[in-house]
Amino acid sequence: MVDIFIMRGNAWHFFEPSRAISLLAAMLCAGFVPWQTWAQTQNSPACRVESRNFEGWHAEELRNPWVTVTIVPQLGGRVMQVTFAGHSYLFVNPKYKGQYIPPNSEAARGRWINYGGDKVWPMPEGNQDEQHWAGPVSDALDDGDYSFKILSQDSTCRVRLDGPPDAKTGLQYSREISIGGKSPQISFHAVMKNIASHPIRWSMQSVTQYDTAETGNARQFNREFWAFTPANQRSAYLNQYHVRSGLADDPSFAVNNDLFMLHWLNLQNEVWVDSPGGWLAVVDGLARFAMVERFHYFEEAEYPGKATVIFYKNGPSLELDDKGMPRVTSSNPEDTPHYMEAEVNSPMVRLQPGETYALDTVWSPTRMGKEFRTVTNAGVVGSRLVASSTASGILLTGTFGVFEQGRLGAQLFDNHGELLTKIPLQPVSPSEIVELKMEVKAPAQTARVSIHVLDQDGKDQGALDEARVLAADRSS
Repeated sequence: MVDIFIMRGNAWHFFEPSRAISLLAAMLCAGFVPWQTWAQTQNSPACRVESRNFEGWHAEELRNPWVTVTIVPQLGGRVMQVTFAGHSYLFVNPKYKGQYIPPNSEAARGRWINYGGDKVWPMPEGNQDEQHWAGPVSDALDDGDYSFKILSQDSTCRVRLDGPPDAKTGLQYSREISIGGKSPQISFHAVMKNIASHPIRWSMQSVTQYDTAETGNARQFNREFWAFTPANQRSAYLNQYHVRSGLADDPSFAVNNDLFMLHWLNLQNEVWVDSPGGWLAVVDGLARFAMVERFHYFEEAEYPGKATVIFYKNGPSLELDDKGMPRVTSSNPEDTPHYMEAEVNSPMVRLQPGETYALDTVWSPTRMGKEFRTVTNAGVVGSRLVASSTASGILLTGTFGVFEQGRLGAQLFDNHGELLTKIPLQPVSPSEIVELKMEVKAPAQTARVSIHVLDQDGKDQGALDEARVLAADRSS
């Protein structure tokens, strides 16, 4: 028996076995099977791990019907690309494609070889003492050659990468990266270990370089590229964020309704946010693709410089020349390529010799444009849910992105919070923007509606959004 998953538009669709066999026969008779077809026997794995060539590097690839995660172990255990529904998220530096410059080589001495992708760094940074990492710099942590091992490959694909020890910091990193077969979710388990003979104190940082160039034109930057994270109402920073480098009044940054927003402009800048929300989101407003990174926030913990989230914009900057005159550095994309770093910090942790600490993060690719408003358990919200009374029921409208394939369900409550009924709504997919516009029959006493996502097994993934029911407009 064969299960067929076919991408129609940007969504994977499941076909029942009887329909699948008929469909497959029809396609074979026609002489083709589209490349988007993912055929599986019942005994085949839901995901797979394969070796491949990526831009001239030897890479390992985790793949399921939704997402492809490309890892180059040699480059500091980097994830070099994540592709979802045909959209590639990460920056790959064309200057170094296919190259590897070992950190102990003369060519790498005192340099940072920025390959791009996603990696793990220590915090805090600086060169004032041994308690600061003098990076970014080519060293065992940034681009040492990591070993690679497949831990599982069936319903879940999990791999482990182990990096070399770094005597300067006393740290050794390892990473476990995993995907399942039913969603595009990617899980990261990064571990730092004290390999020194004395106590050390560090934070661990997930550093992801997102491509901010215009699709198909690396010389132009994407003018609708955005990043978001919840701002802290009790922030330690004056404006609920702190510009650590670059223009303090950079118009890229704003806070609206306790949501920090970054609109990518072609200026070098680094901004720190003491976000308590446990998530950040990156949005390509032109292609309408989003990536949500989720992490655990520890309220009482000490974070480096108080920042839980850092965004760095690569671009030209203002500096003084050798005569003390201001000048703007090169804006040529070959010298200053278009990318943005999204960085998640762990708390500062004191480790005894041999002790370890883990930073767990989860990435959820989905669809959304610049209308992004917030992240919920089940997805992202663009246009908020509106529930309007009509003569025959309630009209539900809103724009969303979801993390799991399945179906929307409406839960209707009265004024006392009592559940009145549950109503199934439309099917949804992470690879399609959800445009909800549906009228449902509802009990007269309905006062509030909550929209949930039910996965393919019928399990409730949590609320997507909720709204009070608006009375019918009788002015007309």
